[in-house]
Amino acid sequence: MSRHPRGLSPEEAALWDRLAASVTPLHPVRKVAPKPVVPIPEPAKAPVRKAKGRVPPALPPKAVSPPPPPAPGLDSHWERRLARAAIAPDFTLDLHGHTLNQAHARLDTGLAQAKAMGARMVLLITGKPRPAAAADRGDRRGAIRAKILDWLAAGPHASDIAAVRKAHRRHGGEGALYLVLRRQR
Repeated sequence: MSRHPRGLSPEEAALWDRLAASVTPLHPVRKVAPKPVVPIPEPAKAPVRKAKGRVPPALPPKAVSPPPPPAPGLDSHWERRLARAAIAPDFTLDLHGHTLNQAHARLDTGLAQAKAMGARMVLLITGKPRPAAAADRGDRRGAIRAKILDWLAAGPHASDIAAVRKAHRRHGGEGALYLVLRRQR
């Protein structure tokens, strides 16, 4: 019996094995003989002469790579304030209890409204995440939370979001997110 990715029942496994045995591959797998390994001869080294009383020339300095750029997101001041809930949200957007279509539309209009108001921090209430398979996220609890990061990344306001962080327990904990918006120019 072959390995099945999602734990099929014995009847399903037998049916699948029967179907798989009846299929002819479009491109059969060809066995390729390994190529022989040919040793590469090392080039001959020139003899090194040392002159008495002379100092060999200094080697050129090694190229120093620039320091890595700072991690995208927020500075430590913002991170500390969010971790302690020492900052109050400028705008609250509650998507909890809506359907997926309603929540997606409300997210776009709510972020446009927050930007128009000059808000820097939005409290986004999504509901707690629930363990659900990818195919089940459309109609199960936790569907909004499962989709929210995709909506934010692909939405019209993606370039206006500086960071997304989990909310402090005081502001909803696992059922909410902080969206820190970039400064409007």
